[in-house]
Amino acid sequence: MLKLKIHQHLIECGTDEAGRGCLAGPVTAAAVILPDDFQHPWLNDSKLLSEKKRLELRPIIEAEAKCFAVAHAMVEEIDEYNILNASILAMHRAIEKLAVGPQFIAIDGNRFKPLNDIPHQCVVKGDSKYLHIAAASVLAKTYRDDYLSELDKEFPMYRWKKNKGYPTKEHRSALLKFGPTSYHRKSFRLLPDQLKLKL
Repeated sequence: MLKLKIHQHLIECGTDEAGRGCLAGPVTAAAVILPDDFQHPWLNDSKLLSEKKRLELRPIIEAEAKCFAVAHAMVEEIDEYNILNASILAMHRAIEKLAVGPQFIAIDGNRFKPLNDIPHQCVVKGDSKYLHIAAASVLAKTYRDDYLSELDKEFPMYRWKKNKGYPTKEHRSALLKFGPTSYHRKSFRLLPDQLKLKL
């Protein structure tokens, strides 16, 4: 059973990101402040939910949250700052977009940089422990999936609508055949060493 939040008496947002391990597309973060009476039997780490369940949960979270926000760090920022710093940048952006300023930030994972002197706590596997982080994981994942599905229309040969930019066999086969696009992360190893790619 997931807990609502870490500090019951504070306005607390949960934040999480999606897309860190992808070869293409942005890293996307969401921040969510839930009401104190929020409950939902399905809500859990987005990676443990089917795509159908995530898409059913998204409008419920959006309708019932006190506020939520979603933000991206784009490929150029990932290549310039590295994926960890870009992930934190996306989380900062999402938190700063919230209509209500949080008094405390709960972050999925073990790395974060302070934001505007707001107290925070990193929680390893937080998306399977706290509802607001789980809600953020669902929003980050579904919004990023939508973004990659749009990019798929421009570059259908990479099958991003299906693989969402992750390093699947078909994605890497397309990279070998067609080369990288402007949406590919040049700072990532796009292909294993035995399948070298000229960048």
